[in-house]
Amino acid sequence: MSCWDTIADYALRSQGIGERLLPRTDFTLCQQFTLIGSGMIWNIYFGVVALCSGFFLATAVAMGKAARNPWVRKPAEWFIFVFRGSPLFIQFFFAYFVFLSLKDVSAFFNPLTSAWAGALVVLFLNTAAYSGEIFYGALQSIPKGDTEAADAYGLSGWSRFRRVVWPTMLRLAWPAYTNEAIFLFHATTLVFFSGFPATQQRGDALYYANYFADKTFNPFVPYPILAGYFILLTLVIIGVFGLVNSRLNRHLPQDARRTLKVRPQIIR
Repeated sequence: MSCWDTIADYALRSQGIGERLLPRTDFTLCQQFTLIGSGMIWNIYFGVVALCSGFFLATAVAMGKAARNPWVRKPAEWFIFVFRGSPLFIQFFFAYFVFLSLKDVSAFFNPLTSAWAGALVVLFLNTAAYSGEIFYGALQSIPKGDTEAADAYGLSGWSRFRRVVWPTMLRLAWPAYTNEAIFLFHATTLVFFSGFPATQQRGDALYYANYFADKTFNPFVPYPILAGYFILLTLVIIGVFGLVNSRLNRHLPQDARRTLKVRPQIIR
């Protein structure tokens, strides 16, 4: 079998398209690159959807934590504390067993026992908590002169938030938020090693890397391939977020613009 045939058979296998059976013997580099790359589709799906949806919840949580009303502030504080104070791996296990219990109550909750929905909910809540704390810190760091200028122009309420507070918050928080996005994509490798099962061997990139490591008894080929894919993904994230950062700081002089400094969070 040529490498092109391998790509045609396995490139979309993680989505249930193509060859159903995994290779059993004579593992080639092409097979490992193709199947691990196929699994990256799941990692990208989890990361993109959780990040985009969690962004809006994070903004709401940050505003809630900055609110004066304790009935609004305390739930936001506890939400951040719970999801930042417990390991993500444990959150996956706990959520899976909660979703199993809900499944017995109503068939409506059936999708939550599958990784594509249940694990996504956990990642969504987790990144919203971390991002909410980042945005809250940015809210507290908004220069007083910016809000005073908004008051001087007669801006208040939603108009003040949309035109002054929210853009300034994003500008200040964006470098730290970029690192949170990188960590989120790396954290997607935990999904199929937690309680959520991989149906019909349709796992993510780490699932296939672990498969080849177990079959060949040589982890020094599949895991570096996996690392290479994530390094490329990280470079793409840095590039995209760098463009957004430039857009947010376009009004500042060149020497006053904040540049992105990637500092991955190894341990939470």
